This record gives sequence, C-alpha cells and structure tokens, in this order.
Amino acid sequence: MSKTRDDFALFVTENTHAKSPPLVPEIILRLADEVLPLWQKIEAAGTANPPPPYWAFAWPGGQALARYILDHREEFQGRSLLDFGAGSGLVGIAAAQAGANAFAAEIDPISLAAIAMNASSNAARLTVLSDDVIGRDEGWDVICLGDMCYERPLAERIVPWIDALSRRGARVLLGDPGRNYFPSSGVQALATYKVPTSRDLEDRDMRETSVYLLQPA
Repeated sequence: MSKTRDDFALFVTENTHAKSPPLVPEIILRLADEVLPLWQKIEAAGTANPPPPYWAFAWPGGQALARYILDHREEFQGRSLLDFGAGSGLVGIAAAQAGANAFAAEIDPISLAAIAMNASSNAARLTVLSDDVIGRDEGWDVICLGDMCYERPLAERIVPWIDALSRRGARVLLGDPGRNYFPSSGVQALATYKVPTSRDLEDRDMRETSVYLLQPA
C-alpha cells in the first residue's frame, strides 16, 4: 500500500461503510463488518506487519465512553480531553460534540485517515497526535482509554503513565468490558451499559461495559 494520506483514505472508503454504533446513534463512523478479511486486505496491499484494524470497529469500551460523555456534557465542556488509542476517533468526536478541546492519539496511519474522515462527517474538530504519547503529559484535563487493557505489554506501559496523570489531578476515564489486564483495584465505576456487539469481535452478542474513574494511587 502506498504510504500517502490519500491512499489510506481511499482504502478506508473502499472497505467500510457509514453507520452509527448501537450505543451512540448520534455519531456516524466508517465501519467494517469483519476483522479477518479486512486485515488480510491490509496485508495484501503491502503494509509490512500491519496492526489489527481496530479503527474499523466501534469497540464496547469506546462506545461506553462516548455515551457517557454525551450524556454528561457539562463535565467535559471547555476541558482538554485526550482520546488515547483513538481507533475510529469515536471518543474524541463525542468529546468535541460535548464542547471539549479534543485530542485523538493514534499511531496507525490507516487509523489516522479514518479519524480524519469520521471527524469531518460529524463536523467535529479534533487535534490529532500521530506519535506515541505514553509517558507524555501536555496538561490534559481528561484522558480517556477504551478497551486498552487487552494485552499485558501494553497494559504494563499504560498503567504507570495514567497513574501519574491521575496523581497530578487529571481525570482518567476507562471504558472496559472486562479485558484481561484491566486494573483489579483503584477504579470507581461511574456508569454501566449493555453494548450490542458482533460475534466477529467478541464471544457474545452483548457486552456489559462500564466507564471507570481511575483513583489517584
């Protein structure tokens, strides 16, 4: 696959369709129906060691965070908010719609194209960060992480970082349906949702998913 922004955008357009996540009908995203065929297309297009196409799906944790933000707009209006591991940009778009100064952090170049397209479709203003922000602190008021505790190496990098952000006063919100490496303590559940899912993504048709506030250590 050619490494140009236009080529990535074309790939997103040709391999997804516009629809709303079940829990967040206010937002329209470019989404796919199946993971494996899309991943195989990315590999066939010549991208070396491509990451999974997380950007093409509205994961339960992200949907829960977006729903919480839109239902509690007053908590986010005027705040700077980082959507970490933004994927499709769903959480950042919801934050922008709620009046936040929204940032979307993502390192996958195809995801960056999808975020730009999704933000435009929803008239959402996002500042996109295309490098690895783990360990950085740019003074964000709120940091959102959806479905980010699915593998040990990533969780081991993330947890100390968000702990430090929480200790200095940032509000760290995690959307999670029970991933394997989610913190076992130090979190407070703020809301719980039943999120319709696909068997192609999950092991069931509905995932009970909560939004948690990370407590300062």
